[in-house]
Amino acid sequence: MFAEQTRVYAIPMRTKFRGITVREGLLLRGDAGWGEFCPFADYSDTESVPWLACAREAADIGWPAPVRDRVPVNATVPVVDPERAAEIVRASGCTTAKVKVADPRSTLGQDVDRVAAVRAALGPSGRVRVDANGAWDVDRAVAAITALDRAAGGLEYVEQPCRTIEELAAVRRRVDVPIAADESIRRAEDPLRVAVAGAADIAVLKVAPLGGVRRALAVAESAGLPCVVSSALETSVGIAAGLALAGALPELDYACGLGTLSLLTADAAVDPLHPVGGWLPVPRVAPEPDALPDADPRTRDRWLSRLARVTALSSRGA
Repeated sequence: MFAEQTRVYAIPMRTKFRGITVREGLLLRGDAGWGEFCPFADYSDTESVPWLACAREAADIGWPAPVRDRVPVNATVPVVDPERAAEIVRASGCTTAKVKVADPRSTLGQDVDRVAAVRAALGPSGRVRVDANGAWDVDRAVAAITALDRAAGGLEYVEQPCRTIEELAAVRRRVDVPIAADESIRRAEDPLRVAVAGAADIAVLKVAPLGGVRRALAVAESAGLPCVVSSALETSVGIAAGLALAGALPELDYACGLGTLSLLTADAAVDPLHPVGGWLPVPRVAPEPDALPDADPRTRDRWLSRLARVTALSSRGA
């Protein structure tokens, strides 16, 4: 039943990112256009239900009307050497950069050097933020944030330094750098009930794991914090949904992490959603996947099977 309305992709990454070297996913078409279903491998079928809801919203319903027509975005710097980090920032045209830190492949000293190189590439007026993906305990987070803040000449914020809300709150009490919550929101059992106000200064929203634009807008309202919209390493089809969320937020005080197509070696669309001058337009529909290479039959079968399982869970209200 899915064959005529789906496209499966497997696109190599330019640099290993979030532990993966190939980004896989599935695009599906409905009456309103295309949506993207691409939960990472570590998401269970139950955890993947919101990802499908996001794809179905784009494909079957469409998005709310935006309140702005373009969105500022940050450059994303993976775990690379300082020279490559500086090149990425300079090529991006962005005035804000998010730097990945606390990766098992990188020491704190290497993270410090990467952040310093990014600061030098941006200049004194640029903004530097770091993302630890919950890798530190409280004491390590405090020490690392202090060192990275010094290297950056002032960090805009640090994203998810520790895993739990309680740990974020403890770190927030001990450092002056603002704290952003990401995984603590999107991987919560009920993101609408996550009390992050005492643990974070900023809420990072990812539209796919939150279940779509409308659901993410409700989470933003519930969090009561300034929001940053970030991607989940989607193609332009999924990035468009993130832009729809960023475009519909009542307030948008920070650059968003939606300029991530540079991490992929290819894209689904002939005209990819790459930033120009640090900005991306807010689309009304996702672009057509007219440049998408076909995945191999084994990958396609695996994703069609996953789609069928998650669709069955969705229909049961999981």
